[in-house]
Amino acid sequence: MTAEEKLKKTHEYIASRLDGAPEIAIILGSGLGAFSSRVQDQTYLPYSEIPDFPVSTVSGHEGRFVFGRIGSHQVVVMQGRVHYYEGYAMEDVVLPVRLMKLMGAQTLILTNAAGGVNSEFSPGDLMVITDQITSFVPSPLRGPNFDSLGTRFPDMTEVYDKKLVQLLDNIGYKYNITLRHGTYLQTTGPNYETPAEIRMFAKLGADAVGMSTAVEAMAAHHAGMRVCGVSCITNMASGIADRPLNHLEVKDTANKVAREFETLIENFVRELP
Repeated sequence: MTAEEKLKKTHEYIASRLDGAPEIAIILGSGLGAFSSRVQDQTYLPYSEIPDFPVSTVSGHEGRFVFGRIGSHQVVVMQGRVHYYEGYAMEDVVLPVRLMKLMGAQTLILTNAAGGVNSEFSPGDLMVITDQITSFVPSPLRGPNFDSLGTRFPDMTEVYDKKLVQLLDNIGYKYNITLRHGTYLQTTGPNYETPAEIRMFAKLGADAVGMSTAVEAMAAHHAGMRVCGVSCITNMASGIADRPLNHLEVKDTANKVAREFETLIENFVRELP
């Protein structure tokens, strides 16, 4: 089955289960899944029930779609994502993004837990993503182009919509939430990086590093979606931190800043034009 056939099959299944069309799609990163409680009039669809849909195997990722409403907007929330390091092809990693576009979503909000590369950052900071580096992972646009979604050679000058970045800043100011800005770099994972790699990433201009998000943003931008992203800096990266890294620390830090994160994203969605 080709990637396009798989996308069509999964969309047909969801369309048969879904009433209405979501306007906004949200992907929740490690430790940030509790945000889904902010969604009103919820209905759920586990990934495992969708034919040929990739299923997350990572702790901290619930593994289901949450449909509902935030304010006046219909939303679809991914409570957990799939990653390239789990063994999935990159076309499967971005299948959910393309699927949510076909559902009707025109705006994608990406979130993740990330390691801080910028030494001025601290664990618990929230970073608005303004640009990204994907040179260390395969492009999700490799292979036959989905002409129905976008052009063969899409421009990536502005992956993250500047008006959405400004709105995030406005919400942060309004609710006294300090927001950093920076460039996010995606690696394949699942290993954390070496100190030498982090020094290299810093010289390339990265402020935060993680194992997701950038390829999803690329696929969404290719499909014509407005994209914004927020990283929760859950730990300082290797060589900057003075102790070994572990996934438990990632989840613990995300839990500590959950209220600020949820307030930011909920009110951002409510005020989206």
